[in-house]
Amino acid sequence: MTLVDPKVIGTSAERLDAHDKVTGSALYAFEYPVEQPTYLHPILSTIGRGRVRAMHTADAEALDGVLAVLTVFDAPRLADTSDGELAILQDPEVHFRGQFVGAVVAETPEVARHGASLVRVDYDVESHDTDFHSGRDDLYAPEDVNAGFPTDTEDGDVDAALAAAAVTVDQVYSTAMEHNNPMEPHAAIARWTPGGSGPVLTLHDSTQGVHSVRQTLAPMFGLEVEQMRVIAPYVGGGFGSKGLPHAHDVLVVLAAQRVDGRPVKFALTRQQMFALSAYRTPTVQHIRLGADADGRLTALSHEAIVQSAKIKEFAEQAAVPSRLMYSAGTRYTTHRLASLDVPAPSWMRAPGETPGMFAAEVAMDELAEACGLDPIELRIRNEPDVYPSTGRPWSGRRLTDCLREGARRFGWADRDATARAGSDSEWQVGMGVASATYPANTSPGSVARIVYESDGTYTVQIGSVDIGTGAWTALTQIAADALGCPLDAIVLQIGDTNLPSATVAGGSTGTSSWGSAIVAAARAFRDQYGTSPAPGAATSAGTPDNPDADKFALHSFGAHFVEAHVHRDTCEIRVERMLGVFAIGRVINTRTVRSQLLGGMTMGISMALHESSVNDPRFGHVVTQDLASYHVSTHADIRYLDAVCLDDVDEHANPMGSKGAGEIGIVGAAAAVANAVRHATGVRVRKVPIHLDDLLPG
Repeated sequence: MTLVDPKVIGTSAERLDAHDKVTGSALYAFEYPVEQPTYLHPILSTIGRGRVRAMHTADAEALDGVLAVLTVFDAPRLADTSDGELAILQDPEVHFRGQFVGAVVAETPEVARHGASLVRVDYDVESHDTDFHSGRDDLYAPEDVNAGFPTDTEDGDVDAALAAAAVTVDQVYSTAMEHNNPMEPHAAIARWTPGGSGPVLTLHDSTQGVHSVRQTLAPMFGLEVEQMRVIAPYVGGGFGSKGLPHAHDVLVVLAAQRVDGRPVKFALTRQQMFALSAYRTPTVQHIRLGADADGRLTALSHEAIVQSAKIKEFAEQAAVPSRLMYSAGTRYTTHRLASLDVPAPSWMRAPGETPGMFAAEVAMDELAEACGLDPIELRIRNEPDVYPSTGRPWSGRRLTDCLREGARRFGWADRDATARAGSDSEWQVGMGVASATYPANTSPGSVARIVYESDGTYTVQIGSVDIGTGAWTALTQIAADALGCPLDAIVLQIGDTNLPSATVAGGSTGTSSWGSAIVAAARAFRDQYGTSPAPGAATSAGTPDNPDADKFALHSFGAHFVEAHVHRDTCEIRVERMLGVFAIGRVINTRTVRSQLLGGMTMGISMALHESSVNDPRFGHVVTQDLASYHVSTHADIRYLDAVCLDDVDEHANPMGSKGAGEIGIVGAAAAVANAVRHATGVRVRKVPIHLDDLLPG
């Protein structure tokens, strides 16, 4: 693969959207100015399962300023109802508490909210089931798990290998339900207008993929994709929750059909986000490890139980990382689902790897203890030469380098001395380590267009989305290097389905997929027009197939180091220091990549110590519905953090030699915290978040 010659790539270029964002001129979905806007407020079910028997709307309809009231009995019909999460208001069935059962559209948001409160709903209530636990007798195996991985794998007789192992670990680990809470809630503006060949739908949406929204929603409303336009120039965070369209998109479009061409604005409240945006499933994971006397794995078994929804299946791939992370003589992995009367779970930053690597990396720490080995040495002894299940060589696997460089920088050699130094104070001190990995994928289907303008600039068009990761800047840098021109000669246009198609910003594939398309278009442009193009010269190209993707195992790797302080009397936990060292290929922008890695590490600390969505099985809903009761890490929780990237170019990954950075920062981070707490207190906690009372035995 021919790599781009880096001149602008790899620098710390300032974010091109920074000024607009800090001054407030970067418009998010709900803020987009439209003429004669109307406002929607939803009506949500107050039962966990059953049917709507009647909806009494007269009081709301009589309210001054109310324009329309939608119910399950009179809402516009959808052309496609195959997606259970999206097929809302099409029948009176209630599948979970907090489901959309209606909406009020009014002249102001205040009137819409008041009107929604006046609608009375009668139900035929059925018993619901929202109780997730590993002892259920109705767990089942899905056809496959997220990202198309096989549900189960088996290589050899694990039980026999475990029975013969010199050292074993056999424990159960669990992770809590977590909810995405980006700064910008899910929001949209929908408007129907007449068109020459039928109605035209315009949707300003807070989304991670404008083209994927259009591809999904247009058929639901009986439209050709050309009859729908989706716009998202700026997005205030997503973490996966905006990677797919959700029911709020459908609701605002249905409402817009009832207001005579006027635009309808709808933003979920923070409370509504806990029922109507994506969340990470809780997990229960049984891990069994067997090793010889030298600590080399002879058996690895990872069995994961995760939550799904009756309305729509989603199977988080929690056991998949254990298929590749370490060498093992025999290996067994499974996934089982508990299908409940709950909203559908979906993507949240590094789905699968985040909960799966928490369990796996705590288990490896336990194995190191049982073998009397340093946790870093144990991991290095179990490095696989090739990808275990396929035998493919790694395109670049530098986990050992990450571990050793991190140990040097963090002072790992003084680990026990540091712990002893805290023995005379009121704080107990410990250090922990955990590995990280994430696949380095490139998604096909993106197209870039380049046009040379009369002022000497190049317009680069691609329908990608910047969700706050720095795509505006990184893609501009890639285009400048590929065209061999200064950074300020590039005018990037993104975030609109009127631009060439682009894949979703998800799975750490954005820069790789979109950048590859831009490089292909730039090379085609230079081949066709040389270095002296005439104004108006233009060309387009798509993301090329990567022949190395079938020859090599493409993954990023990293290592987290944590120093935790635990108060002897209160059991308060403070993460005083955290370092991440990563091998993620060539870094496109050192500033934005570091920001992404630190953000992921912060979320890992938050997972380890704070985040937990609490379900009340009596009523079938999450009761922690705000940022006061659903705790996330704040400034006071985050002390010294640093992220370092090795000098690393992966010539097999893409023309830039880069790999994704958006998700690997969170993978393994919570395990490093838990392992540091163990070192500080002697208490092994096998669940997150870690509560103070978990440490009382120590």
